[in-house]
Amino acid sequence: MRRRTKFRMAVSGLIALLITYFLIAYFVVPEIWILRDAGRADFGKMVTTTEQDIPGDPINVGLVGSKEEVIRGFAAASWDPADKITLRTSIDIGLSVVLDRPDLDAPVSALLFDGRKQDLAFEKPVGKSADRRNHVRFWLTKKTGADGRPLWLGSASFDRGVGLSHDTGEITHHIGPNIDAERDLVISDLLKAGQLSSTYEIRGIGATRTGRNGGGDPYFTDGEALVGVLRQAAVP
Repeated sequence: MRRRTKFRMAVSGLIALLITYFLIAYFVVPEIWILRDAGRADFGKMVTTTEQDIPGDPINVGLVGSKEEVIRGFAAASWDPADKITLRTSIDIGLSVVLDRPDLDAPVSALLFDGRKQDLAFEKPVGKSADRRNHVRFWLTKKTGADGRPLWLGSASFDRGVGLSHDTGEITHHIGPNIDAERDLVISDLLKAGQLSSTYEIRGIGATRTGRNGGGDPYFTDGEALVGVLRQAAVP
């Protein structure tokens, strides 16, 4: 009887601890960040934010083309579209990391740009599981390229592993610091697949060696965004 009582007390304590962690990491600490950042200088228009309004990954890549051309381009470059976040996809990515098994279309967390979540996201795994992967998010803008087609702005980074956010304690992917290398990989893969007709640079957030994203991960960048112009589909 005493053993059962001790076991129940241990289980109850563990459940209470998990609930406390969840409340602090996902509700209390993000609110503290929001209050702390209130009134601070604008982070600039070329930086995403988390859903808690914490500055996230910077905009460092772009594409000119229709939605269909963007999707076709990444398919040709062997990048997979990321699933939306649901209970099922969240379980799948968790099992992929824990069991070291593939999840080619694992979801990516939501980031906001101009007040909206990403419209499209693509990924390219490194290794067997979703623990490490190249990935990029894209937002459709109201601007157009020189040929009148839509301009998409994106944020590309490398997920180097799963852990706890340095800022809130939430479970998250940690990114590699060299985000320029990830930007260049996206454009290079599209070029190798014959999907781009040209590229050009636009001003991003500006050069920085002391950047921090929404998970508290450091990054450095030359501050430029590399834009690729997708080849138009041949008209029959």
